[in-house]
Amino acid sequence: MTDATAFAVHIPDADLAPDPLDPAQIVSGTPEVSGRVLWESPDGRQIRGIWQITPGVVTDTEADELFVVVSGRATIEVAGGPVLEVGPGDACVLREGDRTTWTVHETLRKAYHISLP
Repeated sequence: MTDATAFAVHIPDADLAPDPLDPAQIVSGTPEVSGRVLWESPDGRQIRGIWQITPGVVTDTEADELFVVVSGRATIEVAGGPVLEVGPGDACVLREGDRTTWTVHETLRKAYHISLP
């Protein structure tokens, strides 16, 4: 995490730290997650960072999030909602409480902004 100083980071090759999945989230395959928080608001309700997942299928309950895919491809099924196909250059918005199933076809790396309640 950085302080209030302006900065730039090259997302495609930024170093990330392992962020193990809850085994209950894994539907199939052996997906591995890593990430790096770049900035967090003092109250912890706004988070910006980089996140990556290797191929497999996982479930999640989302926060309010805007992300841009830097590399890779995935299909995100939103329960009771759309099926989203995302790849490099795509921006995606997920809402607090969305229940999702992510089918990751190619290791996906994204830059994100999350807003917590």
